[in-house]
Amino acid sequence: MSAQPFKQTLYDVIFGTNTPAGRRFDVLLINVIIASVLLIMIDSIPTLNKQYHSYFYLLEWLFTLLFLVEYLARLYCSPFRKAYIFSFYGIIDLLSILPSFIGLFIPGAQHLTILRLIRVLRVFRVLKLMRHVDEADTLMMAITRSRRKIFVFFTSVLITTVIFGSLLFVIEGPEHGFTSIPKSVYWAIVTITTVGYGDISPQTPLGQALASLIMITGYAIIAVPTGIITAELSQEIHIKRSHSMCPNCNRGGHESDAEYCKHCGSALNILRDKDDQ
Repeated sequence: MSAQPFKQTLYDVIFGTNTPAGRRFDVLLINVIIASVLLIMIDSIPTLNKQYHSYFYLLEWLFTLLFLVEYLARLYCSPFRKAYIFSFYGIIDLLSILPSFIGLFIPGAQHLTILRLIRVLRVFRVLKLMRHVDEADTLMMAITRSRRKIFVFFTSVLITTVIFGSLLFVIEGPEHGFTSIPKSVYWAIVTITTVGYGDISPQTPLGQALASLIMITGYAIIAVPTGIITAELSQEIHIKRSHSMCPNCNRGGHESDAEYCKHCGSALNILRDKDDQ
């Protein structure tokens, strides 16, 4: 019988953000996550790694064991273990532990523990910022709605770069660094995205003229996906605002988190406000 109160207390501390103990646990967890990520970043510096490798190694395993104990504790006290294991945070919690053990067999894999940084997203729950997640949902909906247009756009860009790359391969040839069509396509992608590494460049007048055309095309292409997503985002915001109708004057156009009508001052979405408290 004594195990049940302990499990409930552990659940309130680990999963609860409405209790002082739960908030303190989440804040402590976030600080430990940030410390472990900083350790991984510092350990990747060759001079520091050579001098303090043994200390970094011990600290990394200390963090890994702490996260392992925390993960097992979550499994122990969670009433819905399967739901937690396959949830977003459950998968990230597991992925933040596995690289350290994989690193025992595959050198360098331990650096993938940088995925722990994703766990800092729990700060939204701790700081009561869940309302702002709705704004992220709006952006994701806009991207989802425009996925077909973006797919068509990227397909067109891919075809364009292959054509331009093939033309440069024919015009310039191996003697100017365009040794194959894939490498020429790589140059076209670098150029059309306005990156311009400069490792290879056309030398003939015709090749330089074509390169100029590719550069101008690149600037024109940059604006296309931005316009697509912006249009969908504007439509999504309009839809959400139209759903926020005032029960008193029946007028819409309110923000998703508005509490009072901007036209008559009446209260909006009383039930939503109660649920947030």
